[in-house]
Amino acid sequence: MKRHTVQLVLAVAALFMLGLHPAKTDQQETVIVAFGDSLTAGYGLPRYQSFPVQLQAALKARGAKVRVVNAGVSGDTANAGLKRLNWSLPPNADAVIVELGANDALQGLPPEEAKRALAEIIEQLQAKDLKVLLTGMVAPRNMGKDYVEEFAAIYPDLAVRYDVILYPFFLEGAALNLGLMLPDGIHPNGKGVAKIVENMLPKVEELLAQAESHSPPDGMAAHDTE
Repeated sequence: MKRHTVQLVLAVAALFMLGLHPAKTDQQETVIVAFGDSLTAGYGLPRYQSFPVQLQAALKARGAKVRVVNAGVSGDTANAGLKRLNWSLPPNADAVIVELGANDALQGLPPEEAKRALAEIIEQLQAKDLKVLLTGMVAPRNMGKDYVEEFAAIYPDLAVRYDVILYPFFLEGAALNLGLMLPDGIHPNGKGVAKIVENMLPKVEELLAQAESHSPPDGMAAHDTE
């Protein structure tokens, strides 16, 4: 074996012995897991219009080497998401977009329960050395002022506590716009998802930058957008 090859092997081995990970090569894709409820899953939409597919396309159009995994399950509350977290993460994940809480608010569940579940999700992701983008949600106004305010505070509080990237409101730019929402007024249509992706892109690119030097943690496979 040539001398420089031996030196390279020894260098990589030393990194692992120190508990570090070698940086990704230019050829490797960064894997982002979109972990959420129906807003992530693409409820009522053809697959190509879903949030993960449109986000991946937008990132690739900007030159990113990335794959976005769809780990959304319609109807999930924050606690339901927590229960399936470990088996929803592919083994090569680098970062996770956490989009949960809408169903908690629609069902009027206690905000402290959603906050507790989201906190545990973030803790488990960070324990796996995964970078996190937390997307916020708002409660319906008919839940009352106190409930709405308590629910809205969940996301900035957690972002500060765990030092994760925050996108304050997942449906920003689409909510209340009839031309960008499905007839149910809750879920975005394809154009609405495109608007959400457009607005969120700077935060996702920030997430990508954080994840660049991290190699995949251990985990179990999920379905991707490819």
